[in-house]
Amino acid sequence: MECDEVGPHRLSYLQCLEMYSAQLLDHFQNPRNTGRVEAPAASVEIENPACGDILQLTVRTSAGRIVEIRFLAKGCVPAMACASALTELLQDKSVEEARRLRREDLIEKVGGLPEASTHASYLAMDAMAALLKKLHPFAPKL
Repeated sequence: MECDEVGPHRLSYLQCLEMYSAQLLDHFQNPRNTGRVEAPAASVEIENPACGDILQLTVRTSAGRIVEIRFLAKGCVPAMACASALTELLQDKSVEEARRLRREDLIEKVGGLPEASTHASYLAMDAMAALLKKLHPFAPKL
């Protein structure tokens, strides 16, 4: 269900304001770090088979640090917002610092998630884990 989506499950903008935090709506309406990194060190695309949301992450690193990270996503409002927030949380972090990021940190960054939208945070964290595994394939599992 999307804000202002056409159809029987349409949410009005006011309903979205009641359902989602100001931080989440800001990340949805003004997404950060969209697009693809040119010549990425790693890239992943993860799909949530239950709802069809898709998240692609690309990253460029230098000296063990994430110097550029971008996303492309197709999905619900929370999925887009979580992807945007994730890129902000990972930008300029070392790969090891990125490995320590918790789902709770992401949820806090978007100002909380309704119970029905928690899948968005799992999609973002699964994409991050897959991306970091490509950067360091022999690191311990997250």
